[in-house]
Formats: sequence, structure tokens, C-alpha cells
Amino acid sequence: MASRRPPATPSARRAGAPWLVYLLRCRDGSLYTGITTDLARRLAAHAAGRASRYTRSRLPVVLAHTEPQASHSLALRREAAIKRLPRLQKELLVARKDDAACAAPDTPAAPARPARRTSRRDGRRAGGRARHT
Repeated sequence: MASRRPPATPSARRAGAPWLVYLLRCRDGSLYTGITTDLARRLAAHAAGRASRYTRSRLPVVLAHTEPQASHSLALRREAAIKRLPRLQKELLVARKDDAACAAPDTPAAPARPARRTSRRDGRRAGGRARHT
């Protein structure tokens, strides 16, 4: 019977290793982005097909890029920013791995999406479907 590892508590995460944003290159050439505090454990889970449905069908996966982040919140934001990048920019990010600045935490995040323009004074968007009551 295999022993299960107890879930990490939030205080243990804060005291331990920093959060990491990572990119994996899948067998089909696609890139998978995720976050973790324990990269070795997460990579083993990916390799065993237990980490995500996406990578399970695209094994083997290879670590392509990592970026340390100071907090869970920053890691989630950076992960979302990377996921919004076009494929070419993700490839450039991975290509920087050969540089010494591969794991630099000050990697600029993708710019936030511009706010949608509104044509109404109350800030709501125009052109929506009218609701009849």
C-alpha cells in the first residue's frame, strides 16, 4: 500500500520554496504552462500521467522553462499572462533558456488587456441584446 503525502498547508508553502511558473514541451511540440512549489514532484506527476489531462495524452514532456515567483498570486498572474501570449512569443521565452537570464524573476509580464470601450455614460457596453421583461 503506497503512502500518500499529506497536503501542504498554506503556512508551509510560505515558509518553503518559492512558487515556480513552468513550461513543458509536449511530444506533439505544444507548450503546457503550470505553477508549483515542488517542481520535481510536479514533473514526476506529469511523467506518470497524473498531473493534467492535457499532458497525459502528449507524453513524454520535457521541462522547457521556469520562472520563480514570490507568491502564489504572482505565479497565477504570470501563468495567465504566459497563456495569453501568442505561440511565437512563448517560443522566444523558451529560447531564452539558453541565456543566463532564464529564471530571472523580473521577467516582464504580458501587458494587461485594454479596457473595452463603452459608448454609454453609465459605463455599460452598447450593442447588447435587449432584455424584455
